[in-house]
Amino acid sequence: MSENCLFCGIVAGTIPSTQVGENDRAIAFMDIAPATPGHLLVIPRAHSTDLRETAPEDLAAITLLAQSLIGRVIERLDGATGANLLSCIGPDAWQTVFHTHLHVIPRYPNDPMVLPWQPHAGDMDEIKAVGAKLV
Repeated sequence: MSENCLFCGIVAGTIPSTQVGENDRAIAFMDIAPATPGHLLVIPRAHSTDLRETAPEDLAAITLLAQSLIGRVIERLDGATGANLLSCIGPDAWQTVFHTHLHVIPRYPNDPMVLPWQPHAGDMDEIKAVGAKLV
């Protein structure tokens, strides 16, 4: 637990939340600033800042819990036809709470949510050069 972490307070029960799922290493609760109806967060019970430092067992636990919740979202929320699974790592990637979390964002036909990134064809030489740095 991290003393000043909002999500650690939710895990400890000192900060209220609307929980919708859990397993031994993770909990899921509704986002209080939802992008779409049903937007929820899945977090490990143990504090880690982001996916880079999350223990493999915790990463597996949040992923499995998110997987089951995506199924529930699509089956139970009227009109939901899909979902985005999003992890923000660092302030420039919109991370605002520095406790590992996955966003499960239900998607609806014509919902208003848009991400700033819009796919477009890239320069293949540049793509290959950057890819070579990652091998």
